Amino acid sequence: AVPGSTVELGCSARGDPAPQVQWHKEHGDLPWARHEVDREHTLRLYAVTSSDAGAYVCTAQSQLGTAAATTFLHV
Repeated sequence: AVPGSTVELGCSARGDPAPQVQWHKEHGDLPWARHEVDREHTLRLYAVTSSDAGAYVCTAQSQLGTAAATTFLHV
C-alpha cells in the first residue's frame, strides 16, 4: 500500500447462525481512530503509515467453532 492511502482487507464468513467476526493486528493494535469494519466484515484502514504494516487476522466464531485467516499488509 502507498503511505497515506486507504486499504481494504476483506473477510468472508458465513454460517447459520451468522458467526461473530473480529479483526485484530497480530503484533499490536488496530490504528486508533483510523479504522472501521463494515457489515460485510471488511476492515478499512485510513491514511496508512509504515507502522500499520504487518499481519492482520480475521476471526469468525459461532457455536460450531472458530476459523481464522491472516493477511499481510506491506506499506
